[in-house]
Amino acid sequence: MAAIVQVKPITDVSAPLRASSKPQDPAFYQNPYPFYARQHATHPAFFWEEYGHWCFSDFKTVSALLRDKRFGRDILHVASREEIGLPQPMPHTADFDLTEKYSLLNLEPPGHTRLRTLVNRAFVSRQVEQLRPRIRQLANEMIDRFEGENSIDLIKAFAAPIPAIVIAEMIGLPAETAPQLLAWSNRMVTMYMYGVTRETELDANQAAADFTAFLREIIAERRKAPREDLLSHMLTTARDGDVLNDDEVLSTAILLLNAGHEATVHTTGNGVKSILESGLDPATLFDTPEQAEKTVEECLRFDAPLHLFTRYTLADTEVDGITLRQGDVIGLMLGAANRDPARFAHADRFDPFRTDGANVSFGAGIHFCIGAPLARIELQEAMSVLFERLPKLRIAEPPRYGNVYHVHGLERLMVSWK
Repeated sequence: MAAIVQVKPITDVSAPLRASSKPQDPAFYQNPYPFYARQHATHPAFFWEEYGHWCFSDFKTVSALLRDKRFGRDILHVASREEIGLPQPMPHTADFDLTEKYSLLNLEPPGHTRLRTLVNRAFVSRQVEQLRPRIRQLANEMIDRFEGENSIDLIKAFAAPIPAIVIAEMIGLPAETAPQLLAWSNRMVTMYMYGVTRETELDANQAAADFTAFLREIIAERRKAPREDLLSHMLTTARDGDVLNDDEVLSTAILLLNAGHEATVHTTGNGVKSILESGLDPATLFDTPEQAEKTVEECLRFDAPLHLFTRYTLADTEVDGITLRQGDVIGLMLGAANRDPARFAHADRFDPFRTDGANVSFGAGIHFCIGAPLARIELQEAMSVLFERLPKLRIAEPPRYGNVYHVHGLERLMVSWK
């Protein structure tokens, strides 16, 4: 989810194709869907003035552009900073930048192909399927802790700790480190917000420095005494004699720890909110594994955890009649694409029984989320247990989304069940 800077100002955009909505306006980030609906009805491809780049909001185009090799997460493999006017790295974010240097999310082939191949095995469906019992166990343990209370913040007490513990244990870190990992991650992801301040940058950089120091000690221990965990796997697995160096392992571990819980936390909160507000009987939404899958996919579609993903234009080109220059940034509106009325019947209705279900919440193409199989299982099992254990669950106070656009998740979700 690395921040991408529009390196060349774009001014030659006609007024009808321009759109304005301030990402930090509460009216927007509490409910961005009316803005998306206006764009679907007028110009699905539009120039977002606040971001200063072109955005695409319809499902067909977003899905295609996620796979389009004319666009990439990195551009320095085809152009220099000087050629496209990309600013030099900021010294005060050096530690944060190091964590992103070898991030799967940002690399392009062949570096991306090499790294993903060496990591992918741990996240294939047959591997993560084995984690279902552990996820159910954790869900039950979390509910055991708060069931006797009258109300709780479901994000803090349930949605956040489960995926954090699961990914920490997969990587090879003790479950008790999960709260600290969450704290570091939450501070780091503020770097992806619109209009980041220097204060935010300094705090995110300090979190990255602390996270890095912690992991370097663990990496050194695993090199001396490997275990049966993902960290040891990354340090020891060779492909044609190729192994990952410490910085590559560091970037990958931090990406997996951050991304490995962030989207799941928000989808759990957003999904539970959607279910409870729908008036549907939760018991019918998880009564079979097949229906649980459909319900989770609809949660991912209806209120996605990530709404905007960016790409660099790698060479001068054109999309839907829009001329793009090398270095231009484009925004792919995942949350808007998932509500495209041209793709989904009653797109603004939460319908876990729909027959036209699909979503782009995990991306597509070479950057399709490596943790998607794990996230889906976590969501299916955790929410199934939640509604089994607490069939009278209800929202106790109006939910509010956090001011963290383009991430889209609840600050808290106060619920009760008595």
